[in-house]
Amino acid sequence: MFKSPCSRLSGLVGASVNQKLVRNVPRSNQSARSLIQLCKREPSHWITYQHLNFLKRQYVAKDNNELLQRAIPKQTPVLTIVDEQDDSVVRQVQQIPTIDPGVPDLVPQRQDATGEAVAQPATSALKSTTGKTAAQTNSVLSAVANTEEVPHVQVETDEAREARLDRQWKELKVDLAELPDIYARLAKIKLTALVVVTAAAGYAMAPVPFDPAIFILSSVGTGLASCTANSINQYFEVPFDSNMNRTKNRPLVRGQISPLHAVSFALACGVPGITLLTLAVNPLTGFLGVLNIFLYTCCYTPLKRLSITNTWVGAVVGAIPPMMGWVAATGSLDAGAWLLASFLYSWQFPHFNALSWNLREDYSRGGYRMMSVTHPDMCKRVALRHSVGLIGLSAVAPLLDVTTWTFPLVSLPINLYISYLAFRFYHKGDRSSARKLFFCSLWHLPMLLLLALTCKKPRKEQESLPLPPDSLPLALQS
Repeated sequence: MFKSPCSRLSGLVGASVNQKLVRNVPRSNQSARSLIQLCKREPSHWITYQHLNFLKRQYVAKDNNELLQRAIPKQTPVLTIVDEQDDSVVRQVQQIPTIDPGVPDLVPQRQDATGEAVAQPATSALKSTTGKTAAQTNSVLSAVANTEEVPHVQVETDEAREARLDRQWKELKVDLAELPDIYARLAKIKLTALVVVTAAAGYAMAPVPFDPAIFILSSVGTGLASCTANSINQYFEVPFDSNMNRTKNRPLVRGQISPLHAVSFALACGVPGITLLTLAVNPLTGFLGVLNIFLYTCCYTPLKRLSITNTWVGAVVGAIPPMMGWVAATGSLDAGAWLLASFLYSWQFPHFNALSWNLREDYSRGGYRMMSVTHPDMCKRVALRHSVGLIGLSAVAPLLDVTTWTFPLVSLPINLYISYLAFRFYHKGDRSSARKLFFCSLWHLPMLLLLALTCKKPRKEQESLPLPPDSLPLALQS
């Protein structure tokens, strides 16, 4: 059979490729063997699966100083044939007879073809003894296999499961006599009182005639809005408040009231409060109340566990109540409203940073990201910066026609004192300096607002309108 040149060429190429593959097979086998040996020789450089047992972890440092994690190889379980609680099986195992060393080495002689006696080893005796021992061992193993009991698994019925879960629930009994105290702690009555005081100061600083009815309605509405925000805040933070010593006695944490009860209380305060501010005062005040509730519950509360920016958001929340008081009196956001909000905004940083400094362990245990926990140097700097800023804000007040020039002078001593304590807190950073700064901030804000109120600039009287001609005296008409 004749082949064409093309077929001859393909045959030669195929033969050469086949030879190369044959030569490369040992090399590939050698590479695979070397790879397996390398894996066996350096197991720490290979990724291993981790058993879900936290007590069996090893941490090893590699050549590049990187800390990696490796699990201890899982030990093969040892199969226990004999149950330790079954004494009969143990006795059966101990009663296995041993081979008697007194068995003679030789058996009766037999004669060969020549008639001479030939001694044979005792193979038959040994075979019989070994057979008996093996039979007894098999009987013991079968007895062990028969005595193994299947682990008892208790199957819980649906009725039993429901009964067990019902027993875990504690019956909640609310005493009506304790409800006022529970509501006061749920609403954070001291914080709510401070909010109402700042809102009242904003209303009193407005350059308008004092209206007692609007003042009372705005104060009540602001207090109800604050109760709503504080109640929702406690509802969201129950699992975290239980880890902190400062908040572990709150009503929801102790189970004094149910979460549904707390939310109902928040709605019962929020709906009439916002309605009162919107309809009885003015819509802008109601909008500020809704904005404050939203910022406190939906922005400040979740940010406490995410970022340190929660402190700045919380300062904005605290700066809105004096604006609400000013707007309730004037109906507009004037320069005086922004000035009072700036006072509250700057005051909160030395106040809260000093408070959180001595509660760092609590905040860390609760999982809150505060400046005092994650950025301690920034915490001290920010407190000092805003304490000094209060001096500048006091100097701006007369420029905006909110106070007279007496206010910067009379407020300078208390502003210098809180700035001095903030400087000591920045320099030392200990518990004593933080405690002194915190207690100073408690009386500094009421004193500052009181001085601003006493130095309030008199409002401009409207020019008297000309009297009608009928009212003029007859002598002047003539």
